[in-house]
Amino acid sequence: MSNRPELKQYIQDISTYMESRLQNALPASWQVPDTLQQSMLYSLMAGGKRLRPVFVIAAAEALGGSREAAAPVACAVEMVHTYSLVHDDLPAMDNDDYRRGKLTNHKVYGEAMAILAGDALLTHAFHSAAAALQAGVPAEAVVAIISDLAEYAGPRGMVGGQVADMQGEQGMTELGQLQYIHLHKTADLFMFSLTAGARTAGATEEQLAALRQFGSDIGLAFQIQDDILDVIGDEAKLGKKTQSDSKLQKVTYPYFIGLEESQREVARLTASAKAALQQAGLQDSSRLEEIADYLVQRDH
Repeated sequence: MSNRPELKQYIQDISTYMESRLQNALPASWQVPDTLQQSMLYSLMAGGKRLRPVFVIAAAEALGGSREAAAPVACAVEMVHTYSLVHDDLPAMDNDDYRRGKLTNHKVYGEAMAILAGDALLTHAFHSAAAALQAGVPAEAVVAIISDLAEYAGPRGMVGGQVADMQGEQGMTELGQLQYIHLHKTADLFMFSLTAGARTAGATEEQLAALRQFGSDIGLAFQIQDDILDVIGDEAKLGKKTQSDSKLQKVTYPYFIGLEESQREVARLTASAKAALQQAGLQDSSRLEEIADYLVQRDH
């Protein structure tokens, strides 16, 4: 255990590893229009926390699996996440000019190319997930991963959450509506990442169920913490203006239940997530527990 890196170093190591994998995500032998490739890589290589790949790899390693076998799936989920950001930023959606301090994709490459780059990232994600077969993951597990990716990223998952978010801007009256948005816009890809990583390492159905519960709880807690930081966060650390949700009249957890109750809900969900991990029978769940604490205790 003495050689075990600290969590921040562990996350940085995975981020660096993912940069090299994602940079070469498109096979060199493919003839892809230069502008499309540049647009895809512009957003794919724009940094960010790489949380979903971290979950994929940490879940695989928690079951004794290898980083190399999990990597194609980690690339796939990052492509799906990136495509969703490219499309979210479009004028028809959130109409954002900047993301992570850089011009958004459509401001650099135009709306049509940004749409097509998002389309390309989404479809190429399935090619990447299928490549887990060449990394030694059994065919049955690869098929289950691909099926899960379509479910969690699609109409009953992330896209459904985005639609609910758009509709919610016209007036949200129930906490359950906001919970649905948080669970499907964010938690679903967390759940996919965890179960997909675990599948590459031969997880049982019981372990997958426990990891789904962990991902659901920690994904919701992560989003509630985002809502909290918008109220009390340090703008310098966040890299964006606080109080933006209230200025835009967006409904948040603190709006519905207050700041202190929101903080208690984050603590309750984190405890529930950790309890699920304890029931999972993993070889070593400590890294996933550390990640859970990191996500809900963060100040940016």
